[in-house]
Amino acid sequence: MKKIALVIGATGLVGNELVKLLLADERFEKVLVFVRRPTGLSASNLEEYLVNFNDPASWSHLVKGDVLFSSMGTTLSQAGSKDAQYKIDYTYQYNFASTGAANGIPTYVLISSAGASTDSKLFYSRMKGELERDVQPLNFSSIHLIQPSLLVGDRDKSRLGEKAGFWVLTALNTLGLFKKYRPITGSTVAWAMLNAGVNADPGSHTVALADVFALAGG
Repeated sequence: MKKIALVIGATGLVGNELVKLLLADERFEKVLVFVRRPTGLSASNLEEYLVNFNDPASWSHLVKGDVLFSSMGTTLSQAGSKDAQYKIDYTYQYNFASTGAANGIPTYVLISSAGASTDSKLFYSRMKGELERDVQPLNFSSIHLIQPSLLVGDRDKSRLGEKAGFWVLTALNTLGLFKKYRPITGSTVAWAMLNAGVNADPGSHTVALADVFALAGG
């Protein structure tokens, strides 16, 4: 039986790649995307909803299907403050996951981050760790927490900090250092998310960076 996919974060680097993969995948009959601005994509099996994530009551009835892919995220510089970034990276994603679980969606796939931990001294890593912690008790049959490192690829907005980080990490990786945090393309992460969603292994699974590469090739 063909599946219905739901995606939040569809205008981002990974989310946009993921939606394209889902639209071309015959295992999915429909792809529902929930966005704050248009994706620019068009397909007969695509349903795009422009929503206000601050108002769950206005969209919660639409959150029904088989696999929920969550790839929403922003940077501190783009958000403007830690509170604003937390709202996007944690609150919006948690609320959507909670709604999906309550509506009976069985499978949940989340882009988290390498180093995610509730005990981290870094705001970003701690935020990601808190989201991982809080979505796992939700009533999904299958949960996959994808932990990529620095994402590389074409974005609609340049992120100078990420470009600098890419060159630094690449140089260190050639010396055998920080392999745990080596850069990964958005396309690779999108493939890993797709395969996780299709496989839908029961239980909760944390997919560390090395396994993200392996899952993408699966």
